[in-house]
Amino acid sequence: MTGTGSRATTTAAVGEAASAPPARKPVYLAVYDTLADWETGHATAWLARSGFDIRTVGPSTAQVTSIGGLRVSPDLALSELRPEDASLLILPGADLWDAGDALAPFTATARAFLDAGVPVAAICGATLGLAREGLLDARRHTSAVSFYLAGSGYQGGKHYEETDAVTDGDLITAGPTEPVAFAREILGRMGALGGSRLDAWYRLFHDSDPAAFEELNAED
Repeated sequence: MTGTGSRATTTAAVGEAASAPPARKPVYLAVYDTLADWETGHATAWLARSGFDIRTVGPSTAQVTSIGGLRVSPDLALSELRPEDASLLILPGADLWDAGDALAPFTATARAFLDAGVPVAAICGATLGLAREGLLDARRHTSAVSFYLAGSGYQGGKHYEETDAVTDGDLITAGPTEPVAFAREILGRMGALGGSRLDAWYRLFHDSDPAAFEELNAED
């Protein structure tokens, strides 16, 4: 009897393991000197709350410093990052996007992610980097203002939308004043929040709607 029970228990355990959902791949937040540290906090906090592992990727593993003086030691060097190992790449704004092509390797990586069907989310100056890379030429997108991207010489002006944030397939873009809308699009695209809960989340953090708090935290 003991042996039979042991086999039954083992079989059940195997069955549970077989039916368990696959582990989510990490979300990678790009970090580099002068990054705009306030632009991605809403997104990464609520992705983490939803079970995503948030990791940082830098030009190397050397420490970088944000505009706000935060010092970050990246978990991974960009050269080591592969699309198949990630669920999302987030590119924040930074003064360096406007200063030249120092961050071009990050937009080249964004191209590899999109080619592999892995989502990319870019805000503020990172949208300029995407424009230079040609990634906005045929995709709906937004940014700070249309002429900011037009200065890159890109060919996607007809796809520019005057709105807070845009999702076109696997690409999410937003302007520098819209970190909450940026997070809304990310959370929806990644399945972290959806439907009425996503709407309540946005109303709470963007509009300070007190009724949205109860809606967001209501039992399913």
